[in-house]
Formats: sequence, C-alpha cells, structure tokens
Amino acid sequence: MNPDAQDHADSLEPGQEAPPPACVMTCNVSDASGAGGVAGDVATIAAMGAHPLPVVTTILMRDTAEIFEHHPIDDEAVIEQARSILEDVPVSAWKVGFLGSADTVAAVAEILSDYTEVPLVAYMPDLSWLDEDQREPYLEAYRELILPAAEVLTGNHKTLTDFLLPEWDSERPPSARELAVAAGDRGTRYVLVTGVMLPARGAEQFIDNVLASPQGALTGEKFERFEAGFVGAGDTLAAALASLLAAGSELQAAVGEALSFLDQSLDSGFRPGMGNVVPDRFFWALPPPEEGDAGQGRDGDEPQDQAEP
Repeated sequence: MNPDAQDHADSLEPGQEAPPPACVMTCNVSDASGAGGVAGDVATIAAMGAHPLPVVTTILMRDTAEIFEHHPIDDEAVIEQARSILEDVPVSAWKVGFLGSADTVAAVAEILSDYTEVPLVAYMPDLSWLDEDQREPYLEAYRELILPAAEVLTGNHKTLTDFLLPEWDSERPPSARELAVAAGDRGTRYVLVTGVMLPARGAEQFIDNVLASPQGALTGEKFERFEAGFVGAGDTLAAALASLLAAGSELQAAVGEALSFLDQSLDSGFRPGMGNVVPDRFFWALPPPEEGDAGQGRDGDEPQDQAEP
C-alpha cells in the first residue's frame, strides 16, 4: 500500500539499511475473533505500509456475532506495555480504540500527554453491550481525557450522537457539523462520522461518511447500503487513517484514502464463522478472480459495527 517506500528501498546503495516505516501505536482491546481490536489494527496498519505497536488494554470475550464479556487489564500494566516500547521506538501516530475501563482511559491519557505533537485518531465503538454502571464512567472519562488529545474522533453516526449529544431531542438527526461542534467543545479538532443515512432513491439506499470540523463538512464518501452486518469496520477505518497520518498525508486526502481502503476491504469481506462479515485488509494482495467467477463480493452494510467494539 506504500509504493514510495519500495521505490526508496530500490534506490539504496548495496549494504545500506532502509529506513523503517512509520510506526503507529494502537491502544485497543484484544479480540480473539481477529475482526477488530489490536488484531484488526495490526492487520490494517501493516496493510497500509506502516509498522504497528499494539498495546492491549482489555481482553474481550466474543465471537463474530456477539460480545459476551470483557476483562480489563491493570492500568499499570497498560502503561508499562506502552512505555517500554516508546523508550525505544519513535511513534508517528496514535490510534485509540476500546480501553476497557475509566482507569485505563486515565492511564492511556497520561501516556498521550507526553506526545502532544503526534496525531491521535480516536475510535468510539458502540458500547451498548456494557452495563450502564461501567459504560457511563468510561464515557465520561473518555470525554474528559481522550477527546482533548484527539486530532480526529471516528465513529458511527448514532454512536457519536449518543456519546457527544446524549440529550439530543430533535426529530431530525444531528449533522456531522453539529457533532463536530460538540467534540470541539471538548478539544477534538475533527470528527469522521460514518453511517449517515441518506434519503433513498428508489430501491437504492446510500450511507454517507463525512469528515467535519466545527466550521462545517470538509470531505467524505458515499457507500451503498447492504442488508448484512460487518464487525471490525470502525477499527479498520480508524487504523487506516492513523497509518496515513503517520506517513505524513494531509488530513482530507488521508480520509479519502482511508475510506477507499475500507470500502475495498468490505467489498472483499469474508465470513469466517457463523456471525458477521470481517473486512479483508489484504484485498490488494489477492489474485484476480478467474473470468466467469462470481466472486464473494460485499456481504454487509454501512461501516457500522453492529456487534463490536
């Protein structure tokens, strides 16, 4: 996914060591399904040509259909994971997913405070599966400690509405700009809102994905809606965006490329079990289909993770 790195490597003198790729630290849940969490982040970051530095924040018990439970890791262990590698390897971007508990949110925020010049992409998954007595302290800690450090907050339209505007009572849904204003009040510069429903045109239904600042919408892409569910889409988008920012891409161009990467990952998605479809982050490495093959194609809907963080 990064041809410039290959071109640079080809130009090296014999015996000259190639420079390392940009490194992205991801603080996220351990997801044994491989669909999201650090497993999904590692696959995405590697596919984008960057090097992943995964820090496990909690252990998720799930399959490809649903989440059963999670077990947070001691916050000191999270800090030690990150500090150990940060003393050795320079990081070019951060990606933060589900952190497990309010204490771990505080631990990760403590680390981030030492790297304010490094761009942070924060992903807010649907946490409706969490008990309210766990969810509300977590979300409040995230608002207070992660949003002020975030360059971009990503998430599904409904999830971000519930998170940023919990008292929204208008009959119309909030716009991406209104969500960006709410995030901006907490210190976040941009929001990347996925799953924005557009009016149907006949039998076709499209979903908008919009990058916005408090001043208005900046860029975005539309996806056609399909009647099935994905798991791992949100993590894929956020990790792809973080990888592109780590490599020095300008934000709007990076958002366009990350959305294109997500779209193609979903289009090549596969169903490894009996649950949801998993994005194929290495779609570009697959051989072309034989002429006449129907191909697996996309088997899901908008980038809304229905059973995930």
